[in-house]
Amino acid sequence: MLRLLATTAALGLMAGAAQADYVLHVLHINDFHSRIESINAFDSTCDAETEAKGECFGGIARLAAKVAELRDGLEAEGANVILLDAGDQYQGSLFYMTYKGEEVVEFMNAIGFDAMSLGNHEFDDGPEGTVTLLNGAQFPVMSGNLDVSQSNLLNGKLEDTVTLDVGGEKIGLVSALAMDTPETAAPGPQVIFHDDMESLKGDVQALTDEGVNKIIALTHSGYLRDQAFAAQVPGLDAVIGGHSHTLVGPMEGAAGPYPTMVAGPDGKEVPVATAYAYGKYLGHLILTFDDAGNLIAAEGEPVLLDASVTPDPEIAARVAEMAAPIEELRQRQVAETAAPIDGSRETCRARECEMGNVVADAMLERVKGQGVTIAIQNGGGLRASIDAGPVTMGEVYDVLPFQNTLATFEAKGATILAALENGASQYEEQAGRFAQVAGLRYTVDPAAPAGSRISEVQVLGEGGEWVPIDPEATYGVVTNNYVRTGGDGYDMFETEGMNAYDFGPDLADVLAEHLAAQGPGFAPSLDGRITVR
Repeated sequence: MLRLLATTAALGLMAGAAQADYVLHVLHINDFHSRIESINAFDSTCDAETEAKGECFGGIARLAAKVAELRDGLEAEGANVILLDAGDQYQGSLFYMTYKGEEVVEFMNAIGFDAMSLGNHEFDDGPEGTVTLLNGAQFPVMSGNLDVSQSNLLNGKLEDTVTLDVGGEKIGLVSALAMDTPETAAPGPQVIFHDDMESLKGDVQALTDEGVNKIIALTHSGYLRDQAFAAQVPGLDAVIGGHSHTLVGPMEGAAGPYPTMVAGPDGKEVPVATAYAYGKYLGHLILTFDDAGNLIAAEGEPVLLDASVTPDPEIAARVAEMAAPIEELRQRQVAETAAPIDGSRETCRARECEMGNVVADAMLERVKGQGVTIAIQNGGGLRASIDAGPVTMGEVYDVLPFQNTLATFEAKGATILAALENGASQYEEQAGRFAQVAGLRYTVDPAAPAGSRISEVQVLGEGGEWVPIDPEATYGVVTNNYVRTGGDGYDMFETEGMNAYDFGPDLADVLAEHLAAQGPGFAPSLDGRITVR
């Protein structure tokens, strides 16, 4: 559906200068998160059986095929096309754990990206991990609000702005990375963050001064922040973003239209576009400019990469080749335990269970330095037990197979009480929403009516003593991204949670590291954090 920019001048220019219009097709992805292999409906790696049923999406081979189809077809017609990535290629599957960015470089180069903005997860392994991308990419990687001049590894390798020559016109790109990246990743003290809004304003002005009159912001800051950029940064013609994994478009459940039009500071509307995550969609934004460089129209929608897209055979063969060592990774020993850890469905969905305690403790340990004191894990997210003795990464993934990420937020005590009631609301059905916890203890009465089954909820006080939860107090909470965004009935976390961040490390990695830190003498225990009447 065509979206015309609502200004009289723009309409007049469309009528009077159609022959001089310049049309730019922007293909884009964001938050791919190492989904090199195709994904299922839950955004996890697809198995062969599901693939055979035609129920898988994305994957780098399918993405490569669709990009080639669109780009080659458009360019054959004389159209102008660029391919952009709004960050977070790193982290999220065993491919990243195995290749640590080498796979990103290989496949992005093969597909032919024109530019990429850094995501926060490109810093998950510190600048040492980031430099793999910067050294290997055959396209510019940018982040305009970062000063990396003090980093021996990154200095001179990261662009502030990029200018592309496309069909005889200059297309300027500016960029910004989320300001809380030092809290969510590990850029280190040598990477200095400047205000994202002011950096964008300065970079747009610099490009304008150079005579560039078509400028796109390629950002990794989130859908809401992208709309703020569009509203406050003069001279922007479009914003292509990532970070918040937001679905926009005509499909059910979308957060807004594609593109989302925002009134800019200089009287024109600015399109904002993003393409969900995990390679499930390829964004396709079409921008039309008059001969003076004024944006006069924006249209497009995300393209669903489902089974109707046949994967590129060469890329698919390379993926299969690279997947072979991943089976070896599954067999890699990551820890050792002195006793089994019970993660059975019967226990973890009905009462305190050993795996629930271990996983919740691991979550809380990982983020306790951020002021988080409570962990909540849905029992249904625990899918297996672990035997005594050596623990392999494959066993860890059997326990936590969903590629959920650590999610932190703040919530009132009343919200936490409502969450615990939700966890017990389908007790008789052994529903997966039952809450396993750390830093918290409570009593559940299965015989009481749903909604009034929880009592004696306590949290650890500053002196280490157990005290009643205060409904009006605010607590730091950690869970997984599925629960934080309303999964298993935890809508109160999505609607009432504050300062949420859903894209921490993979929960399986958190558990593996926690078990390794306990040493081979570790044995799980039950300590009374959940009492069933």
